[in-house]
Amino acid sequence: GFTLALLMIFALLAIPLKSYVQPLIIMSAIPFGLVGAVWGHILLGRDMTMMSMFGLVALTGVVVNDSLVMVDFINRKLAHYGNLDIAIREAGAARFRPILLTSMTTFFGLVPLMVERSFGAQFMVPMAISLAFGVIFATFITLVLVPTIYLILEDLRKHTGKVFARNEDIQLIQAARDSIV
Repeated sequence: GFTLALLMIFALLAIPLKSYVQPLIIMSAIPFGLVGAVWGHILLGRDMTMMSMFGLVALTGVVVNDSLVMVDFINRKLAHYGNLDIAIREAGAARFRPILLTSMTTFFGLVPLMVERSFGAQFMVPMAISLAFGVIFATFITLVLVPTIYLILEDLRKHTGKVFARNEDIQLIQAARDSIV
C-alpha cells in the first residue's frame, strides 16, 4: 500500500511539473517525516501499531504538500528572475511562515487526540502521533533540505552537461542570462 501511494504521488507530481527530478526533490522529505513519527512514538512511550502505519501514509501527503509549496514558488521565482540563488532566497523568505504555520496548526490540532485517554479514542492515538511528530520534524527538514537539494542538482547539472534539467528550464535560464548580459 505504501509503495503504491509513493508511486501515485510521484506520478501526480511528474505530470504537471513535466520533470522526473522535481518530484524526487519534493518527495525527499518523506523519509524525515517517517523518522519524526518514530521519534514521536519513542518520546511518548507508545508502540508502533497498524494505525501508526496509516498515519505514515497520511503523513506522506502532508509532507509532500509542504515541499510542493516550496518547489512551486522556487519555479515561479526562477521563471521571473532566471537566477536560482535569488529564487531560492525569495522562496525561503516568502514560504517560511506559511509552511511553518500550517504544520504547527496540524500538530496542535492533533494534540487533543494524542492526549485523549478514553477507550474509544485509544486506537487513533498512534495515528495522531505519527502524523503530528512526522509533520513537525519534516517541516524543519523541508525548509532546509528542499532548497539545498535544488542547489546541489543545479551544480550537478552544470558539471554533467545539463543531465538533470528540463529543456524548458535550460532555455529559460539561458534567455534570462542573455537578457542580463
